[in-house]
Amino acid sequence: MSEPAPSATAALAEQQEQFKRETELNNDGLAVISHRVVGKHAVPISRYRDDIWEFVGVTTNTTKSDTRVNFATIPKEFQSIAKQVIYRYLRNGGYGQKTPKASTVIKFFQDIKPFFIYLATVHIKSLTRVDRFTAAMYVAHVNTKTRVGSRDVKLSSLTVAKRLHAVEKIYYLSQYTDDVMPAHPWPESSAEFLSGVTKNRADQERTPLIPDDIFHIIFRRAWEVVETAPHLLDLRDGVDLIASSHRDDKYRKQELQGEFLKTNGWKGGVKELGKEITKIRVASYIVVASLSGCRNHEIAFLQKNACYSTSNTTGETYWWMRSTSTKTNAGQTEWMVPEAVVSALQVMERWARPLQQLLQREIDQYRSTDPLDPRIAEAEEHSRALFIGLSTGKGNLVRTTPTKTLNQELKTFSRNCGTDWKLASHQFRRKFANYAARSQFGDLRYLREHFKHWSIDMTLGYALNESQEIALYAEIQQEISDIKEQTVQNWLDPDQPLAGGYGTNLAKWRTRGENITLFKNQKQMITSIAESTAIRSNGHAWCTADDNLCIGNSIEPVRCAAGCSNAVIGLEHKPFYNGLYNQLRQLKDLDDIGPAGLARVQRDLDRCANVLNTLAGN
Repeated sequence: MSEPAPSATAALAEQQEQFKRETELNNDGLAVISHRVVGKHAVPISRYRDDIWEFVGVTTNTTKSDTRVNFATIPKEFQSIAKQVIYRYLRNGGYGQKTPKASTVIKFFQDIKPFFIYLATVHIKSLTRVDRFTAAMYVAHVNTKTRVGSRDVKLSSLTVAKRLHAVEKIYYLSQYTDDVMPAHPWPESSAEFLSGVTKNRADQERTPLIPDDIFHIIFRRAWEVVETAPHLLDLRDGVDLIASSHRDDKYRKQELQGEFLKTNGWKGGVKELGKEITKIRVASYIVVASLSGCRNHEIAFLQKNACYSTSNTTGETYWWMRSTSTKTNAGQTEWMVPEAVVSALQVMERWARPLQQLLQREIDQYRSTDPLDPRIAEAEEHSRALFIGLSTGKGNLVRTTPTKTLNQELKTFSRNCGTDWKLASHQFRRKFANYAARSQFGDLRYLREHFKHWSIDMTLGYALNESQEIALYAEIQQEISDIKEQTVQNWLDPDQPLAGGYGTNLAKWRTRGENITLFKNQKQMITSIAESTAIRSNGHAWCTADDNLCIGNSIEPVRCAAGCSNAVIGLEHKPFYNGLYNQLRQLKDLDDIGPAGLARVQRDLDRCANVLNTLAGN
């Protein structure tokens, strides 16, 4: 009885295992570095002998040039050892590290390349000749080197640290090659110390927070574009239909398109319409990124029908957005989003449809010529994506919009909004975390409706859907801690006047010398108070009550101004009390509110005046 034929899955696994064996044997440079699965077959993309190694498994918003390492860009005498080092790193990871992702290998190559170029310039042709003096000279070299395109701006300490870390890795990895670096480049020091990276590395890497006023301008304009997008897409579809019906008559086509646009209220031509259509993509990105907290590559992975909704027992509706995250190998992940994100993605589904059809024709063409063409698998990675575009550098192929292109469009969008903020895709995640945190504080001036679900307890929020990205919750918690510490730091500033019962007591306490002796230093005091104090904003004071039952939070705002033991009123609340004081003065002149009404108006006037006098330092 004959054995059953192996399944297609088993056959594919055997092919991949064969590639591994070839790699281990380093079979005259035939070892497979990367491959793509086309249909049910594994097709090699790059082999060890190639000058260019192309990697798969990178995020779809990566430009083609950033998916490759080109050994021909390294001095010839070091190309062989560079291959050996990269090969060892790819298969086994660095010293005490796990096997790296493709993007990490590519970055490692970019960091080792300057070292090999430097060695060639000082006439060193082998790692065996690299001693501590050579290493010290390289440290001095990178610490004085300037950025590409700038004569005056030196490399950042973090960039220097990465390049020096790369040299350390070369040392460890070279021990398994035929060109061994004889000793650790700086055995009594470290890349961090030599680069000048401070202990507060996290602060150095912190993404800048988009200012509220600028963010509001940019988001409002983006939402306007999304809201008007359906009409523009109607015009686009009409223009495209005319074009497909009059392919052989250019002049008649242009005439009919012009008449169609004019009839439907469009004052510009087809070219101007195209420019407005292009803006829809970046505007939709701004809406999705602002209201979801997704990273750039996670938005790039978004596909059709990415959203769905659930309801709780009280009928509250929650919208969820599905995508893929490569961060910490999270894989399929979901995010809680407001309905505005759903609207933006519905617009993008329609926006992307013609490009998706064009991409499918490209795939069909490859398949008709060669069913095992690896370009099929590469193109299919983008076939259902929403944030796509024509890549002019690739012969007008449709691909996911690269990060570099998106950042250029974001800066242009920001500039067209009249701001000078250098908007970038990675800035939206922190802004989202900041707004989600402030929503919990009740301190959100803009976009309250879009962030209402984030005012619930963090634990309850995550319990709604355990497929959510937990790292985002951690970043929101960090923003909460930062906001609380900044608030407490302002409270403890002796130059900051404070009103309210809690605020008055704080002002007295901070003038006494014994308070600092309770803590190791000022920072520890701020952190301790922030962690142990309930703080939330009600718009006219900071409330430190452990619950939300204080009537000063809603029913009677001026109660906070009457010495409430939970209230801290600072200069940021002064405009509220100025406005309320002026309104109350007008009420006092009315003759139809009765004695009780006048008495209450006078009481509240006195409360406002007391707060304003305190904040004025009187």
